[in-house]
Amino acid sequence: MRYKNQNIAVLGAGLSGTSAALLLKSEGAHVTVLDSAEEKNLLKSTIDNLRAQAVRVICGAAADGDSSAYQMAVLSPGLDPACRLARNFSSRQIDMIGELELGWQSCETPVLAVTGTNGKTTTTELLAQMLNVCGQRTIACGNIGKPLSEVAREKRPFDVLTLEVSSFQLEAIRSFRPSISLWLNFAPDHLDRYRSVADYRAAKLRIFENQTAADVAVVNAIEKVPGIRARTITFSAYVDQADFRLSEGAIVYRNEAVLRLSDTKLRGLHNIENLMATLAAGMARGLSFREMVPPLCAYEPRPHRCEFVREVGGVGYVNDSKATNLDATEKALRAQSKPVVLIAGGKDKGFTFDPLRVLVKEKVRSTILIGEMAESIRRSWNGMVTSEIANSLADAVERAHAIAKPGEVVLFSPGTSSFDMFKSYADRGDQFRALVRALPK
Repeated sequence: MRYKNQNIAVLGAGLSGTSAALLLKSEGAHVTVLDSAEEKNLLKSTIDNLRAQAVRVICGAAADGDSSAYQMAVLSPGLDPACRLARNFSSRQIDMIGELELGWQSCETPVLAVTGTNGKTTTTELLAQMLNVCGQRTIACGNIGKPLSEVAREKRPFDVLTLEVSSFQLEAIRSFRPSISLWLNFAPDHLDRYRSVADYRAAKLRIFENQTAADVAVVNAIEKVPGIRARTITFSAYVDQADFRLSEGAIVYRNEAVLRLSDTKLRGLHNIENLMATLAAGMARGLSFREMVPPLCAYEPRPHRCEFVREVGGVGYVNDSKATNLDATEKALRAQSKPVVLIAGGKDKGFTFDPLRVLVKEKVRSTILIGEMAESIRRSWNGMVTSEIANSLADAVERAHAIAKPGEVVLFSPGTSSFDMFKSYADRGDQFRALVRALPK
């Protein structure tokens, strides 16, 4: 047992932190979980379970000021390394790794890792479904589903692990090395955590850091990704200079049509690229196109991703709550063929909505803005489109219902995170769906 009798701190009592703590405990460590939140604000069942497993839990100000001696600390990805709790450890030069790295070090199964600003979850799920149907046992995990530490602790017999990995997870790796990495795309995001777009990009680029010529990197052809040592397979729905490209309604690999888009349930160029990346990774795993195409055609998109909710009075309502950055909202707008009434806004993540000005003028008839960024977005789009500010999502839906005309689309694509008003993008999307379904016919 690698960590037997070591005193190890886990920073953060969320899902990743809890998984890391239980993995370390199973390997014989003396584990303390620390969280800056007061205990009354944490999930009681989680705290009770940790203590039942003889894991010490310290919360609130006592956690931030803990001066106990530890051999190592594990940082949950949701915690900014600059937060007070993390600085208490870094200032004492206590060795610190991330939860992803911990899980990787305890895992004996090859890893297929997916990153990108948008499309990670869809692609991870596509890969997991395809691989399982094709007889390669896997699980979608990491930034979705179970944290890697939990999968490592369970030691189930998988052939490969399919991981969604975020910049927050990648920024704290050391030896993490996927046998196949996927770089879907890149756009500015998370500027409330990173000092610059360059810092955010550098964190994501670490997915390639430990790969060698024996590994494979699946990369969007329009991205300039430096210093990749792995064998590269490229894809693009926008340019022809790629191994996987788009031609006459089909995904083509080196002049061979391998998947007709009309046979799938996914729409939009962004989803075409998700399919391309999945095919490339499957090919790298030794699968034939004949094997891969049926499960990809059977895949149904998850909620909150340009999800059609219903039509009311000739107006379609689309839930794209998963759009937590500008790039996602841009893709959702480009996918619309009808005039749009756009509901957008939410948490201030440190960027402006200026880059969407031209597209909004082209696609959007009216906007209804919510959240911390409402006034900022209205200033960004001044002169491009008429805007109203709503005091809640319910108010926004009512306003959209009142002004939308038959033949138009009400698109809920916030373009930023939800934590100023909602628990998560899923909670936000669920509330939008419920409000739309409650509209009178």
